[in-house]
Amino acid sequence: MGLKKVLIVMSDAHSFSIKKPAGSSTESQEVQQPTGFFLMELAKPLTQLLESGYEVTFASPKGQKPVPDPNSESLLAFAGNFYERRRENALIERMKRENGFDSPRPFSTISDDELNSFAGVFIPGGHVPLQDLGDDPELGRILNHFHTQKKPTAAICHGLYAFLSTQLVPRPNGAGEFAYKGYKLTSWSDAEEKVMETMLGGEIKKVEGTLRDAGANMVEGVREKVGYITIDREVVTGGNPMAADDLGKQFVRMLAGRA
Repeated sequence: MGLKKVLIVMSDAHSFSIKKPAGSSTESQEVQQPTGFFLMELAKPLTQLLESGYEVTFASPKGQKPVPDPNSESLLAFAGNFYERRRENALIERMKRENGFDSPRPFSTISDDELNSFAGVFIPGGHVPLQDLGDDPELGRILNHFHTQKKPTAAICHGLYAFLSTQLVPRPNGAGEFAYKGYKLTSWSDAEEKVMETMLGGEIKKVEGTLRDAGANMVEGVREKVGYITIDREVVTGGNPMAADDLGKQFVRMLAGRA
């Protein structure tokens, strides 16, 4: 029987940085916008993993309690589907009771040997990955393991920002290298982020553009806006909450293919 454990990467952050104009001054000021993980981007793939018999382990930079983005818990986010929202909130409550959701494993406590016991890794979205996942060297070590071992890797929306941490893994020549250079990836797009910037009145880090600058082949367009996913080698990615269901299904298929 193949490995039946999946690592789920969470953020410790409860907010993300926005650069806003400082009145009449030419200097900008950095403010914190409260947020968290995006509920359905976690719950839909998680549901499929659990229903397929996978054991999940939650991990984060320092093991702090994850919080949801309040907007992701609104009825608007669920297109008015009260029952779907109740199911997904109930799932998170179950994870708190049964899987240590409120106390994730700090990345540093997961050894290289223990990583061998995981079949794959999943990174949900929400804006918080922008705050503490892209520059975490321990996460870079973890993701580099899944990359080099060609184990299924799933990420959605802003979760792909975590891939940048692989640049912090030392190489024989001493320089870091982006593990997903040349990969086709789909993330929350710069165009979508610019809409958020208009709403929030400030500048936000860009996932799509930053990954492209690092060497990824970003796949964006109308199809991706309505939930199409992108698959390249061991990696499956999606751009927004509409991709969460198909991303979860494809991730489970990829895990089963290695069993």
